[in-house]
Amino acid sequence: MTGTVAGAKAGVERVWTGGCACGGVRYEITTQPGPISFCHCGQCRRQHSHVGAYTTFPRGALRVVQEDTLAWYASSDRARRGFCSRCGSGLFWEGEGNPNVDVTAGSLDEPTGLRADRHIWIDFKEDYYDLPDDGLLRRASTDPDNHSKTET
Repeated sequence: MTGTVAGAKAGVERVWTGGCACGGVRYEITTQPGPISFCHCGQCRRQHSHVGAYTTFPRGALRVVQEDTLAWYASSDRARRGFCSRCGSGLFWEGEGNPNVDVTAGSLDEPTGLRADRHIWIDFKEDYYDLPDDGLLRRASTDPDNHSKTET
């Protein structure tokens, strides 16, 4: 892509946008988001009613432009999740001290241009489904590379 998108800041080739189902929360991402990671941990399954799908990028590239209904839940002693308090859409995952932020892939406006590259926390997947033979990397919870990643 060349040039800038209408409304984008100078020097930014593309701004990705997204938000919740009801429009109470809207955001912009001003850098290339990383590939999509499918997370099979228990918290993601409960939050999303199945696996979580996230893209990761530097925290400074996220700008929340509408936050009337944005709420936060401390899902552990090391992370919190952002969601819409009106429609319940899951939107963000932030690890304490982590320079990156994760955004739910389903909350992005189309077209995203993103592709998945891994399944993470696969040893916590539920028994009601099988992992597809999709050619993506698979990482267990004990794997040192068990996380979403930013584009390098």
